[in-house]
Amino acid sequence: MNYSDRAIALAVICLATLALLLVWLLDDKDATTPVHKEDSDTTLTVAPVSRPPVGYDVVPPRPQEVFPFDPNTADSTQLLRLGLQPWQVRNIYKYRAHGGVYRQKEDFAQLYGLTVKDYRRLEPYIRISSDYQPASTLMKEEPGARDTLKYPVKLKEDEHVVLNRADTATLRRVPGIGQYYAKEILRYGKRLGGYVSVDQLDEIDQFPQESKKYFIVEHPDPQRLNVNRLSLTELRRHPYINYYQAKAIVDYRRLHGPLRSLQDLRLSKDFPPEQIARLEPYVEY
Repeated sequence: MNYSDRAIALAVICLATLALLLVWLLDDKDATTPVHKEDSDTTLTVAPVSRPPVGYDVVPPRPQEVFPFDPNTADSTQLLRLGLQPWQVRNIYKYRAHGGVYRQKEDFAQLYGLTVKDYRRLEPYIRISSDYQPASTLMKEEPGARDTLKYPVKLKEDEHVVLNRADTATLRRVPGIGQYYAKEILRYGKRLGGYVSVDQLDEIDQFPQESKKYFIVEHPDPQRLNVNRLSLTELRRHPYINYYQAKAIVDYRRLHGPLRSLQDLRLSKDFPPEQIARLEPYVEY
C-alpha cells in the first residue's frame, strides 16, 4: 500500500469514528426526554367537582303543601308551595307561553324532573278547567253532560263511604282520592283482611289526611289468622307480623304448645302491648 492509499484509509477511519460519536451523543440527548404524567406508573386521580346543571338553581327543601290547582293557570307562588323547583316552574311558564296546554292530568306528568312519587302526591289535586278542552268536545256532549267515569262527582261534606264495602269507582268520589289511592286502599285492605279502623289508612304511604273524614267502618268482620296452625311463612304475610314475631309464635308453640291468647306472648320483646292490641282483631286460636 502506497502513501496515498494509507491516507485515504486513515481518512475513512476518522470519518467513521466521528459518525459513531455523533450518533452516541444524539442518543444520549434523546434519553433525557422528560417522562409525561400519563406515562408514569403512578396515576393521579382528581375527584370530580359536583356542580348543579347550568341554569338549574337548587333551593333548600321547603314544606310541601297540597291543594287544588290548574297547571294552566297556577302562578309561580302556588307552584312553589306545591313543592316544585324554581326551574320546573320556569319550564311550566315557557310551555304555556309557547301555546302549550295541559288538557288532562297525565299531561302534567311529562314535566321534566317530576318524579312518580311527586306526581302521585299531586295528581288528586289537579283540576283541568273545561275552558282548556278542545272546542270540538262541545259538539259531542249535550249541555251539562259529564263523563262520570273519568271525572266522578265528589262527595259532599256530610256524605261518607263505608271503607270495607267500597269499590274503586266509589273511592274515587272521595275528595283527594284519585285512581292511585283508590287502588292502594283496596290493596292494603286485602292484605289486612279488612279494616277495623279508619286510622289504618294512615299506614298507606302519604295518605291524604283531609280525606279520612269521608270514611267510616261499620260492623268490622276481618279475616282471622289461626296462629296455632299457620307456618312461619304464612304468618309473615300479614302486615302486622314481621319475621321475628312470626318466629316467636312458632317457637312458643314448639316449646309450650298452642297459644290460648296473644297475652301468652307478652313476655317476648317482639310483642309489646300496643302490638298485641293492634293484632288482636286479626287472630284466632
